[in-house]
Amino acid sequence: MSTTDLLPDREAATAGALDNDFLQTMVGYNARMAALAVIGQIMPGLATFGLRIVDFSILSVIRHNPGVTSRQLCDALALLPPNLVGKIGALEKRGVLVRRPHPQDGRALGLHLTPAGEALMRAAEDTVAEQEAAATTALSTTERRTLIRLLQKLYS
Repeated sequence: MSTTDLLPDREAATAGALDNDFLQTMVGYNARMAALAVIGQIMPGLATFGLRIVDFSILSVIRHNPGVTSRQLCDALALLPPNLVGKIGALEKRGVLVRRPHPQDGRALGLHLTPAGEALMRAAEDTVAEQEAAATTALSTTERRTLIRLLQKLYS
């Protein structure tokens, strides 16, 4: 018997569909595959605004929570503080957000959208909502609500 007889049959694996039956029983695998499919359809639209998913998420939380602190933002989006610092700096340099003293905590800075940031996010959120609706047409409105509720149960 040669050593090549002991290697997996690579042709069989590449010739047809791979067996991922076990993975398809896993919530994490299915959640990730669904996220990749939806995000893949959303990213080109965000790119027209010069945004990535994380930038969009940061600005959306700030838009809906004016004055949010960096710490609150990290908690809400599961971001590490060192990763957020650079993102905030770049978005501030771009002119879409500003830092102002927090009214209740003199040591903290609140994050606020500028008028340009507000206009950007109004358009970007409309676009993302349209693209996500298009990406999830396989689901009824009730199924979509149920899926969101079930996913939220896993991380809330």
